[in-house]
Amino acid sequence: MPLYHDEDQAMLADSARGFMAEEGNIQKQLRHWRDRDCPDGFGHGLWKQMAEMGFTGMLVEEDDGGLGMGHVEAGIVLEEIGRNLTPSPFLTSSVLAATALKHGSNDLKGRYLPGLIDGEHVFAVAIDETAKHRPSRIATRAEKSGNGFKLSGSKSFVIQGASADMIVVAARTSGSDEDEDGITLFAVPKDAANMTQDPVRLVDSSVASHITFDGVELDGDAVIGEVDGGREVLNAVLTAGRVGAAAEGVGVASGAMDMTIDYLKQRKQFGRVIGEFQALQHRASHLYSEVEIARASVIKAQKLLDAGAESAELMSSVAKAKVAKAAGLSVKEGVQMHGGIGMTDEYDIGLYMKRDRALQEFLGDAYFHANRVAQLSGY
Repeated sequence: MPLYHDEDQAMLADSARGFMAEEGNIQKQLRHWRDRDCPDGFGHGLWKQMAEMGFTGMLVEEDDGGLGMGHVEAGIVLEEIGRNLTPSPFLTSSVLAATALKHGSNDLKGRYLPGLIDGEHVFAVAIDETAKHRPSRIATRAEKSGNGFKLSGSKSFVIQGASADMIVVAARTSGSDEDEDGITLFAVPKDAANMTQDPVRLVDSSVASHITFDGVELDGDAVIGEVDGGREVLNAVLTAGRVGAAAEGVGVASGAMDMTIDYLKQRKQFGRVIGEFQALQHRASHLYSEVEIARASVIKAQKLLDAGAESAELMSSVAKAKVAKAAGLSVKEGVQMHGGIGMTDEYDIGLYMKRDRALQEFLGDAYFHANRVAQLSGY
């Protein structure tokens, strides 16, 4: 399996790199919306531009109006999003929610996918119920009510939940909280009665919500997939999201590394450019190697996922864990090599560290996935 992009993918990478550097850069997007205390944390204008580029519907099947591309292509866009720290709902909407809707009815697809493809709608996915990622435990309940369901419970740290036009919610329709079976996914519209949100701003300036469902009435058409059979769909959503988050993490690592290397070539100490000091050269070389290994692990996970391989689930955790370590190293080395100014808001390197911290926790940190790799490998 070649761990590099083919000619078409390389062309997409060139296009995405130029677009994100021009329209999604830190000054124009992240700092702009952060400094204005934007309640969404991202710009809807950029989201529309991404739709015009065809990015928003990359994982939507051609029969449903999308481009029918794969996770390799989506990962190319995500890496550039990470490289530029571009705040956008691409990961939650175009990867996680789009993956969930693949298993939805034609009615659900017709209701939500056109808005996603056009950049008019933003989606969120509500899975976790505690501060740490623990998808094996689903306590939020959906009980039969007439021809539909009544949803009760809470979800924590739902990224862009308050901005979403629809939220994919994992709830329990049978069994106990820790059971593997008995999970059902629902498409909950933003205006659902008895749903309340408490938005919080995260360390990277993105916005998440703590959501409470107090007897939210849903009709049967809101079900994504099969009643009680949603664990398989949920696992597909999580695998796609983890691979996507790892791709964005590679972008964060690469962006921080590039900024650090540029600084080493410019900053002078003792009458010499500090990049000439061998100790810093060794550290920079080690960092480059770690980032490239992380990128290779992500490409392998993407290709396995696109091929429908059983090992994709295992490799998604390998990639997520490896990228977490590489990106963590990149941002730490970046701040340290910048010296004191690396701790100031004036320099962008600290923003990479903040995004890395938030992204590492999303859908499981390095420890969660290292443990999961051991379990899936039979250790």
